Amino acid sequence: MSHSPRPRTVVGCTLLVTALVAGVNACGSDDNPLAARPYDATELISFNGPEDEGRKADPDKPLEITTADSDDRITDVTAVDADGRYVAGELSADGSRWHSTEPLAADAHYTVRVSTEDDGGAPGRRVVAFDTGRPTGKKRLTVEFGPETGEYGVGQPVTAKLSEPVKDPAQRAVVERGLKVGSTPAVQGAWYWVDDTELHYRPKEYWPAHATVRVHSNLDGIKIGDRLWGSRTKDLELSIGDRVVAVTDASAHSMTVYRNDEAINTIPVTTGKPGFETRNGVKVVLGKEYFVRMRGTTVGIAEGSDESYDLDVYYATRVTWSGEYVHAAPWSVGSQGYENVSHGCTGMSTSNAAWFFQNVRRGDVVTVVNSYGRTMETFGNGFGDWNVDWKKWTTGSALTNTLRVVHQDTSTLQPAAV
Repeated sequence: MSHSPRPRTVVGCTLLVTALVAGVNACGSDDNPLAARPYDATELISFNGPEDEGRKADPDKPLEITTADSDDRITDVTAVDADGRYVAGELSADGSRWHSTEPLAADAHYTVRVSTEDDGGAPGRRVVAFDTGRPTGKKRLTVEFGPETGEYGVGQPVTAKLSEPVKDPAQRAVVERGLKVGSTPAVQGAWYWVDDTELHYRPKEYWPAHATVRVHSNLDGIKIGDRLWGSRTKDLELSIGDRVVAVTDASAHSMTVYRNDEAINTIPVTTGKPGFETRNGVKVVLGKEYFVRMRGTTVGIAEGSDESYDLDVYYATRVTWSGEYVHAAPWSVGSQGYENVSHGCTGMSTSNAAWFFQNVRRGDVVTVVNSYGRTMETFGNGFGDWNVDWKKWTTGSALTNTLRVVHQDTSTLQPAAV
C-alpha cells in the first residue's frame, strides 16, 4: 500500500479525570482514524470514463467506480452536474463497486466525489471531473407545461404534454423523475400518466390558498430511451388565489359558494332534467365567456324537435370541454330553486350568473351532488382529476408498482350545448 498516513493504533483513555484536567493528548484526535486527514485515493479508485483532457464520456453508458485494492472499500459516491442534478447510484455490499442507476445527461460537465476507507478505518478521497458528449439520437423529447403562467383557483392541476409518446414503464420513470413540482407552502402531490403523451399533477388535497407553484424540468440532455433524449423546457409558475368552491345540490336546486371555507352566497338554480342530467362530482373552471350561442344540434338533438333549442347565453362559466356551463338562464327563472329543466348546464338568473362570473376564476372548484347524472369524466373533458381518490391517483405514477389509466368518456355533450 502506497498511501499514507495509515494509522493502526488507538490510544485508550484510562484516566478520565486526568484527561479532563489535561484537556489534551490522552484521547487526542491525531490518534483517531476517523479524524485523520483523508489520504489520496487516486491510485486506488478507477472509473470507466475518459481521463485524457478533451475526451468525453459516452452518456449512453452508466458511470462505474471500482476499487483496485481489496484492502480499501468505497463508502460514498456523489455525482453531480453543473446544473446541480445528482445522479442516483448503487453501492455493492462489499464496497468494491458503485454504479449509476439512472442516465447521465448528454453534453454536461460532471464532478464525482468518492469517499473510501482502508482496513484500518482511515478515510480516503478522490475527485473526478469529466464531460459527456452530445446525444447520438435524433429525437428530442420536449415538454410543454400547462396551464399558462397566471393566477388560478385551488383546484387547478398542472399538465405536462410530451412531444413524443413514452410507453415503456422504465422510460416513464425517467421522465417523471425529471419533472419537478414545488409549492410554497409545500404540499404532498404526484403525477398521473393520462396517456403516453400527457401527465397531470395535483396535490393530495386542493392547493393551499395563496400558494405559489413552480414547475421545472431536469430532462435537458437526459437519455430517456434509444434515440430519445430530453431537451430544455420553459419553467412554469402559478399563483393560487382564494379557496373558492361552489357546491350545487341538484335535488335541492341550490348552489352555495364558499370563499376560504365561508359561505358567501346561496343561489337558486336549475340543473339537467331527466335524460340530460348534470354530471355529479368535482369539476374545475376552464374559462369564462360573456356570450355563447348554444344549439341543440351540437348534442344530437334534431332541429325542430320538442327538445330543440338555439339560444344566446350570457355570463357563461365553462366547466367541461363538451359544453357544460354555469350560465344565465332568464327563460327558466320560474323553475330555478324548484325543479330541474335544463339540458345539462346549471342555470340561474342573469344577475346571479353575472355575480358568479365575476367571483370565480380558472381553477376554482365547482362540485355537483345529488344529481342522477353520471360522475364527471376524470380526463379528456376538462379536469375531473379530483374525482379520483388519492390512493388510486398515486397508482397512476410511473414511480409506483402499478400503473392504472382511467378511461376517457366524452360522448355526452358538445362545446355549444346548454
